[in-house]
Amino acid sequence: MRPGRRLLVYGVGALALSLLIIALPALPDALAPAVWAALLLAAALDAAISPGRRALTLALAPPGQVFSGETASLALQIRADAPRRMPALAEARVELSEDLGGQLSFPLIRTPDGATGEIRIPARKRGVFAIHAVWLSWPSRLGLWEFTPRYAFDAELLVEPNIRPVSSGQIDATVQSELYGVKDTVTRGEGSEFHQLVEFTTGMDSRTIDWKRSARHRDLVAKEMRAERNHQIILCLDNGYLMRSEVAGLARIDHAINAALCVAWAAGLGGDLVGLYSFDAEPRHYLPPQPARAGFAALRAEMAGLAYQKVESNHTLALAHLGALLKRRSLIVIFSDFADTTTAELLVENLAVLNRQHVILFVTLRDPGLQAGQDGDARDATAVAEAVVTADMLRERQLVLDRLARLGVLCLETAPNELSPRLLSAYLDIKARELI
Repeated sequence: MRPGRRLLVYGVGALALSLLIIALPALPDALAPAVWAALLLAAALDAAISPGRRALTLALAPPGQVFSGETASLALQIRADAPRRMPALAEARVELSEDLGGQLSFPLIRTPDGATGEIRIPARKRGVFAIHAVWLSWPSRLGLWEFTPRYAFDAELLVEPNIRPVSSGQIDATVQSELYGVKDTVTRGEGSEFHQLVEFTTGMDSRTIDWKRSARHRDLVAKEMRAERNHQIILCLDNGYLMRSEVAGLARIDHAINAALCVAWAAGLGGDLVGLYSFDAEPRHYLPPQPARAGFAALRAEMAGLAYQKVESNHTLALAHLGALLKRRSLIVIFSDFADTTTAELLVENLAVLNRQHVILFVTLRDPGLQAGQDGDARDATAVAEAVVTADMLRERQLVLDRLARLGVLCLETAPNELSPRLLSAYLDIKARELI
């Protein structure tokens, strides 16, 4: 409870009146204490008749599951011990972890027996975050006081990697239509793994005829091939400090994790094995390739547990260690980033070495803010200088990607909101072309 604006105004008025009484000899001196006594009595009466902290009961219902990049919605119920004791709530704030914004204000809606509120929290990071308390504010009956009680809560908000495309069935429909729909006919005809013998018909490639078996059956039969399955897919996550920078309201590493889980699920549908490798200043986690459908929960848990690091990534050590771990040709999807051509030199050299034995898909995010800074209107000298610097940064970035492409590394640079679908398309294209 703290003094309200009305009480402060009345206090200033009482002070001015007291000075006036003292300055005018015609007025009795006992009148000044009477003014203050009346003000104190009114303040005490207002505090007594106004509902206090104990008059309200709060109930908070946290959501069951929140994905990174989305907004959590928490329902708050406020009830008074009696309808007439329900105050006119003026403000409501929730006290959160600093990683989720600290304190957030939210509106309240009056109900017959109290009030309700919806707390909307942007889930900008993964992890378990405490919901410390809810602050309310309301004026007293006479407006002399302002009540600001704090209601503590022992609640937590769990933010997990976003698997919305997986749980919604979007990836299942895309991958199955590609692998078992129209694409399947092309894959069977141009694959490298024997599928079955079929009767040769007009229009089929004569090179597919199996002459020995045709002689045995005394009829033309052809080999039907399909794309080889059971490939190894390694999801390599750079967890250095550059991947902590936020793009489109979410850290780069979180965008990478969400896209990696989509590819892992798609690889499970395609019959491939998926492994995980993460690094920063040194190699961290490694999960050997396993059937993606069976190991998806382990992959998701491992990615959810990746902490946000503040150290620079050591690409030389990490990629050399990964090359020693892999004994079989694999598709390595590397989610990483670089600041300039100088810092990217070691990255390029190590990717070139790794690309000799494996198929490398280098994935990086395009910053929409940089593109907007380059394309925006330059109205003064400062804006012109910023546009020139931004253009130089984007040009250096493109030079690195072009150099990787000339070395045979597949590169994918895309906006954050297009990362998952474009990465999924790149995986299906690599699988259809049998590059692994």
